[in-house]
Amino acid sequence: MAVIEVENLSKVYSTTKKQPGLMGSAKALFTREKTLVEAVKEVSFELEEGEVVGFLGPNGAGKTTTLKMLSGILCPSSGIAKVLGFKPFDRRPEMLRQIALVMGNRQQLWWDLPAWDSFVVLRELYDVSKTDFDQRVEYLIDVLQLKDKVNTQVRKLSLGERMKCELVAALLHSPRVVFLDEPTIGLDVVSQKRIRDFLREFNQREKCTILLTSHYMQDVQELCKRVIVIDHGSMIFKGTLQELTGRYAETRRLRLTFDGDTIPELTEYGEIVEQGDFSVVLSIPRAQIAMVTGQILQKFQVQDIAVEDVSADEVIRDLFSVKR
Repeated sequence: MAVIEVENLSKVYSTTKKQPGLMGSAKALFTREKTLVEAVKEVSFELEEGEVVGFLGPNGAGKTTTLKMLSGILCPSSGIAKVLGFKPFDRRPEMLRQIALVMGNRQQLWWDLPAWDSFVVLRELYDVSKTDFDQRVEYLIDVLQLKDKVNTQVRKLSLGERMKCELVAALLHSPRVVFLDEPTIGLDVVSQKRIRDFLREFNQREKCTILLTSHYMQDVQELCKRVIVIDHGSMIFKGTLQELTGRYAETRRLRLTFDGDTIPELTEYGEIVEQGDFSVVLSIPRAQIAMVTGQILQKFQVQDIAVEDVSADEVIRDLFSVKR
């Protein structure tokens, strides 16, 4: 049975438009032009227990809106959503005690208090026993290396330290479903890596289901076996990263290493995207890769050859630039 079920989920906002200038402001006092904005359009997918799935899309694609509907913050305009068998927008306590939402650009910790004080308050809100709380927080603080930070005012912590404390706050009640909205946003590469390593270990230990949004493809590649891609509110792909690159990458990379001191002229075979002293990487249309490889091997002395897929990061970038 799926832990998260989404069928034709949509969210439409009603907004008002105002003409610029003083006359526009005066006119808006009497008449307002209303427009409808479709933030999410008939999105459908399922997540099984223990899955970590990447939820990808450009800014304004509808990712955060979808997470807010799944966590019960927003009520959908139409469609069906179920999380652990509950309708999220009913906000049943039985469901809320089993989910967590972490937003990289929002915080649930009290700014002027030490993180530990927030943990204690959240323990009471989630009705976690003292024994479970002590064991849980000890594990989370240890694995995230926060022992010397939890008694420091949140305002005095670095961004990476605050993000780790946010994760502790979100996970201390043992949620079965975790929604992560840009959990590594603004972090340096070392902090990003530590957060990814923690999330991987936590998922393997707890078998919780994680739906992750991130603009850093490294997060998705290291954590997610499957991805869902939306743009302008509509879902355009769901499947593995390998399937994504296979469907949308129009080219492949041919990496060649030569024996001699010079690299032969290869521009007639494809676009040169990388070149070193003894090696070159060509970008070649997928349909021509076998033919071009054969021609090069017949004509030149090649020491080593490898055919590589275009990176998922490049595929996503090209896909969104085309879609927009």
